Amino acid sequence: MLKIKEYVRAESLEQAYQLNQKKTNRIIGGMLWMKMSDARIQTAIDLSALGLDQIEENEEEYRIGCMVTLRQLELHEGLNEWSHGIVRESVKPIVGVQFRNLATVGGSIFGRFGFSDILTCFLALDTYVELYKGGVIPLEEFAEMEKDNDILVRLIVKKKPGLHAYLSHRNVKTDFPVLAVAVSADDRGARAVVGARPSKAICVPLKEEWKKAIEEGRCTELEAEQMAKELAEQIPTGSNMRASAEYRSHLAGVLLKRAILALLEERGRQNAD
Repeated sequence: MLKIKEYVRAESLEQAYQLNQKKTNRIIGGMLWMKMSDARIQTAIDLSALGLDQIEENEEEYRIGCMVTLRQLELHEGLNEWSHGIVRESVKPIVGVQFRNLATVGGSIFGRFGFSDILTCFLALDTYVELYKGGVIPLEEFAEMEKDNDILVRLIVKKKPGLHAYLSHRNVKTDFPVLAVAVSADDRGARAVVGARPSKAICVPLKEEWKKAIEEGRCTELEAEQMAKELAEQIPTGSNMRASAEYRSHLAGVLLKRAILALLEERGRQNAD
């Protein structure tokens, strides 16, 4: 059972940061996974009074505060229209609406959970994290860092035009994903992101000729299958109670093919418009 001795509603990020330097203290976020642990917390640090529960937009980027809930992501029309719906697709299978009304972006990203749909999705986009002391760094770099006592303030998603697709497979509708896949193509190149392997998500770049074929809409289904097969061979997988490594490797090829075909469909719609 989780035990908390003291609770502090932080009045500033500096106060929260200083409190968080003590190993027995913890920033609580939405507190949905934490409450299932047997941790003993000296001081629970709440960031809810710091105005970090908003999604802000300008011409260049979306700025998503760490206390934004997954439900806010799911319902944000501008973010989902720009991302071709992949943000909504990544969050809507997560447990249920009540859960998504409480779970936060900060908790999902900072935890770097292997099962995280959120991490998989945002790694496919041109995403950065803003850390209180560490500054602004690419999400891919942050995902590889060891956990420390800094504070994730917000996500920053650059509004670059591109093609995006997200797919996941679950044994049961509201369970953790067996595998999650996101594929995108923009001016940075094309990349596939595979999460719930069951380890945390990793990025694999697509060959430049593949990117060009997808963007020009001249990739056949057979070529998409071959691309997916080559990508899946580069993805290390493991076994757990939800699936074997062999099944995940097979599933990676299936979902990657479907995601590539989804990019082609999106390109077709754009050309028709």
